[in-house]
Amino acid sequence: MEYSIEHSENASRGAFHIQRNGQRIAEMTYRRTHPSVVVVDHTYVGPSLRGHGVARQLQDAMVAWARETDTKVIPVCSYVKVQFDLDPSLRDVLHT
Repeated sequence: MEYSIEHSENASRGAFHIQRNGQRIAEMTYRRTHPSVVVVDHTYVGPSLRGHGVARQLQDAMVAWARETDTKVIPVCSYVKVQFDLDPSLRDVLHT
C-alpha cells in the first residue's frame, strides 16, 4: 500500500513522515550539515505499519527529494545505511 508522505524542514532539521489523525506514525529524520548535504539519523515506523514497506517508502521519498534538490546524503540511521549498502541504485545521492 502506498502512503501519503509529507516532507517538512525547519532550520537545519527535516523529516519525511506519515501522519494519521494528527499524529506522526512513521518518520525518517535528517539534519542539514551543509546547504547540499544532510545526515539521515533516524527512521521510525509505528507498530500498525510495520511489515508493509513503509520504511522503504520513506527512503524512496527522501532519495527522490535528494535527486531533485541535488542534495547528498550521509546515512547514520542503521536502516538507511543498510539500504544504501544493499541497493546500488541509491548510491548516486550518497555523500562520499
